[in-house]
Amino acid sequence: MKFRGPLFFSVVALTFVLAAFYPQPVDNSQKEAVIMRTVLTFLNQLHYSPKDINDDFSKDLYDFYMDRIDGTRRYLTQSDIEQLSVYEKLLDDQINTGEYDFFDLSVDLLDKGIKKAESFYPELLAEPFDFTVKEHFELDGEKRGYAKNDEELREVWRKMMKYETMTRLARKLERQEQDKEKGKEVKTYEELEAKSREEVRDMYEGVFKRIGQIKRMDRLSFYLNSITSLFDPHSNYYKPIDKENFDIRMSGKLEGIGARLTNDGEYTQVSEIVTGGPAWQGKELDEKDLILKVAQGEEGDWIDVAGWALDDVVQQIRGEKGTVVRLTIRKVDGTQEEISIVRDVVNIEETFARSLILDGNEPGSKVGYIFLPSFYADFDDPDGRFAAKDVAVELEKLKSEGVDGVILDLRNNGGGSLMEVVRMSGLFIERGPIVQAKYRTRDPEIYRDTDSKVVYDGPLAVMTNGFSASASEILAGAIQDYNRGVIVGSKATFGKGTVQRFFPLDRAVRGMDDIKPLGEIKLTTQKFFRITGESNQLQGIIPDVVLPDRYHYIETGEREEDYPLAWTEIEPVPYDQSVYQVENTQALAKQSAQRLSQNSVFQEILASAKDLEKDREDSKYSLHLETYRAELAEQKAESKAFSALFDNVVISGAKNPSADMEMINASEKAKARNKEFIEGVETDVYIKETIQVLQDMEKAS
Repeated sequence: MKFRGPLFFSVVALTFVLAAFYPQPVDNSQKEAVIMRTVLTFLNQLHYSPKDINDDFSKDLYDFYMDRIDGTRRYLTQSDIEQLSVYEKLLDDQINTGEYDFFDLSVDLLDKGIKKAESFYPELLAEPFDFTVKEHFELDGEKRGYAKNDEELREVWRKMMKYETMTRLARKLERQEQDKEKGKEVKTYEELEAKSREEVRDMYEGVFKRIGQIKRMDRLSFYLNSITSLFDPHSNYYKPIDKENFDIRMSGKLEGIGARLTNDGEYTQVSEIVTGGPAWQGKELDEKDLILKVAQGEEGDWIDVAGWALDDVVQQIRGEKGTVVRLTIRKVDGTQEEISIVRDVVNIEETFARSLILDGNEPGSKVGYIFLPSFYADFDDPDGRFAAKDVAVELEKLKSEGVDGVILDLRNNGGGSLMEVVRMSGLFIERGPIVQAKYRTRDPEIYRDTDSKVVYDGPLAVMTNGFSASASEILAGAIQDYNRGVIVGSKATFGKGTVQRFFPLDRAVRGMDDIKPLGEIKLTTQKFFRITGESNQLQGIIPDVVLPDRYHYIETGEREEDYPLAWTEIEPVPYDQSVYQVENTQALAKQSAQRLSQNSVFQEILASAKDLEKDREDSKYSLHLETYRAELAEQKAESKAFSALFDNVVISGAKNPSADMEMINASEKAKARNKEFIEGVETDVYIKETIQVLQDMEKAS
């Protein structure tokens, strides 16, 4: 990646500092010390809000890390905590010197706790449970606290195994009652209870097998991220495989065979074939196939990957476009085959913008709908997929279909590229400032749309919810500030008003190739501010028209994080636009509120939100079977009633732009995904109300 200005010089200076510290080749423990010091130096030099590494920091780190390595309180005991607590105010010293005594002890005690737990569960599941005893199990580990000793820890596991068995037994009994009514053969209670214990035992065998595959580097990464999280929730250390996965999510593509993989016992299983990818084109690899061995190229040696961690298998299978990977696979029928696949670029279509044409609420009216899951950008390929370019294409499709207004759906869009959101905002205005970004030691940098071209100049509604974050909030904020469109959504967006950049640790350490790659660090280097000068941090974007959801009475987003950066503001910048002005958003909100008050679905959503607020703290469950079944029946009835709110078609006539039909008809899988997409939109009451808001806006203009 390229560095600019002072950032570049900071990293160059860091190179010399670290080279002076570590002139000799290092072993693994020294590699970890290098990673620690490099991460810390980056945090101190480049983070937006650096912290003093002192006793207060040490105590916060101790609490944060301990709460996360055994949050369920099912491995460590109070005696373990007593051993670890002596480091409560010493971690700052260890961080500054690159030492890992506390971390090593925590891993050792955790491993011992895991081994103890691994010895508990088979014995506890060997005999039937008595579900007539009236007792409870507290699922929330923090409320339950650490067990005082091994005997008490074993009791925690007894109740946990009983709870896990009971949940399965309750489902089996319910299904059996239905089978009995249909005249089907039924099993005895004892058989069902035994089968339930067997399923729990199998599940925990898999759990402990996966735990056994966790490497020291995985745990070290967790510890380092506990440190970075105290600076803010979005600064993280990434070991190399984690950064690779991040890039795939960001770009929406990877170079490989085009198959999604999952664990299945000792083996790696194909969970999905990506339409259009190399595996799909070759038609030799199928879903449910097990991957037994992997070989590189036409003549590479076979590597048995049975028992490997999923990430390690993925690393073997991914590779550069044009290279060959060979696989030994076991088919569902038990036969084994050897196949060769030429790797290629695989686009993951679900990550890209899609559009539909919806019938409006007025006779003959049409509304364009664009779903944007993220602000993706392929930084390595100028001809790759970019969110702003794709949305511009979708807008042109919708314009050619003669839509009267456009809805841009940013719900659950967690953000992405800063430059993409600037470019995308420019699709709706002539030119002007979009967002301000500020490093801690510099004046704000103003990101502007410099292109006077306006791709779409008509009525616009932007949909958001509590999980619309970062770049989504920039776009929604700019549209709102320019009064270019109406923002419709839940009470506030996520509230992430910070900008992150990746820095490769390798670049900061001269030589030492034997310990590389070291990974990368994602740092919060800037906060962004609206052109009004207000920050989105913590507060988020407050929609013009609020539509309640299940989280209406619960704090979500950045507000729930442990160490978020504070809300601040800076000077505004001048801005204006003459493309389209929304008339009287207060009137739009009032009209919508009136409709919602008479809409039974939204009233049920509000009632469900109240119940969720009341019930979220209740984490204690009865281990008395009949009591649990009665509670479960009540919960299922409520859940079924809530789900039924979204079963009815409320939007008729949803269809694809004609330009998309060739691609959709290219495969049965593409057709199926498109059908699912359309059905989801047709039953979405939030889109239905947004159409009405958009048409209210058109009438007022």
